[in-house]
Amino acid sequence: MFDTLSPGMPLDQIGQTLASFYDSLVSEGVPEHLAALVRRVRQSEVAPAEPAPPYAAAPIVSGERLALVVEDDPEVRALAETLLEETELGVIGCDSAEEALEVLRTRGGEVALVFADVRLAGAMDGLQLVRAISTLWPRARLVLTSGHGVRRPEMPADAVFIPKPWRAFEILVEAERATSEPSPPVA
Repeated sequence: MFDTLSPGMPLDQIGQTLASFYDSLVSEGVPEHLAALVRRVRQSEVAPAEPAPPYAAAPIVSGERLALVVEDDPEVRALAETLLEETELGVIGCDSAEEALEVLRTRGGEVALVFADVRLAGAMDGLQLVRAISTLWPRARLVLTSGHGVRRPEMPADAVFIPKPWRAFEILVEAERATSEPSPPVA
């Protein structure tokens, strides 16, 4: 059955070959974890490859001030990014707190505004994210949002809460504050 696999064959070809044998593998009683791997290979053949995270391609411009949009809904994130692109801030979008923290690790000193939803993809939620940012990058203006019945969660004193559905004007006001008001002192 596997005589078509040969040494030196690229991994994607090996995956495609395994995917072509998927039905017979399952009927022969292949362990579920291997069948799951084959299903993922098969799905990657159908689905387009995921693009690199937007921050990976974002050019590093010395002295540029950034707005970080952290939202797991791609349409809402795109709307917020589009709004913030009309300001003097560069914009980076993330779908998880973990992705946002990676951006902050590399460009944290440039981040003037973080606009985050409470519910996010990944293990951390937006509330945990703003608490971490408040401690580690205290100069960033923090704006938290939610549309899931959250009124004003326990969050850092300097953070702002805007319930969903938010209005464009509210976001633009916070962006203006992030660029015009002095940053809080670092203790």
